Parts: sequence; C-alpha cells; structure tokens
Amino acid sequence: MAPYEALYGRRCRSPVGWFEPSEARLLGTDLMQDALDKVKVIQEQLRTAQSRQESYADRKKYIGDPSHVLDLSTIHLDGDLTYDVEPVAILEHQVRKLRSKDVASVKVHWGGRPVEEATWETEREMQSRYPHIFEVPDLEHLEAGLKVKGIAE
Repeated sequence: MAPYEALYGRRCRSPVGWFEPSEARLLGTDLMQDALDKVKVIQEQLRTAQSRQESYADRKKYIGDPSHVLDLSTIHLDGDLTYDVEPVAILEHQVRKLRSKDVASVKVHWGGRPVEEATWETEREMQSRYPHIFEVPDLEHLEAGLKVKGIAE
C-alpha cells in the first residue's frame, strides 16, 4: 500500500499517476511533434514577411536612366546654385474684386514646365519684371508668316 493510501484511505489523484509510463512517452512525442509543426508554421510566416519586405525595398530602389541626366550647359545657374525660370506665355487674364480695389491677375506658363503647372501672378508684377510677354505681335508680320507657311488664305 502506498503511503498516501495508508494515510488518507484512497489513491492519490495527482496528474503524475494519471498515465502509464508508456502513455506519457507517447504524449511527450506528440507534444514535440506539435511544437515542431508550430515552429514550421512560424518559420513560413517569417519567410513570407521577409519576402514582402524585400519586394517593397526593391520597388524603392532607383534604377538609373540616361534620359534622367540633365544637360548642364542649357541651365544657367547663379552663384547660389539657383536659376531663373522665364515665362513663356500668358494663358488667362482675371480681375478679382476686393472690398476697396480690383486686383488683376494673369495665368503664366513658365519655361520648362508643363501647362498644367501654370501659376497665377499679379499682372502689375509680371509687367514690371517681364514686359516682353505683354507685347502684342505685329499682326501684319504674323499674317505674312502664316501665308508663307500656307496656313492663312
């Protein structure tokens, strides 16, 4: 008779005695197999995450393109490495009425920029800085040029 049984009059009910020794070994190997399966799942998830990170990093890498190289001889830089952009054309005129005055604005197409990036500037400032933009071309010379090209009737 076991000491516990002799003392309390019944068998011990601790988990140690619930299984036979051969069953415990089988349970231990099952636990090991379950743990290994979980480790494999975690490893696969880590590989997937790492692959996803690498693909994001590859998208961010710049691939050199010869067409992206600027010809520095066409750009005239100032001493502080800035350059002036000249206006090409005036696309629109607009007058905004404020409480006490009217403000005339012009939409300016700047050189080297697409038309979509045209900006609104005050007409007074543009006339003072770039008066040649506001000059109206001589219509006779314009018509003569169109006749030479075969456009005008």
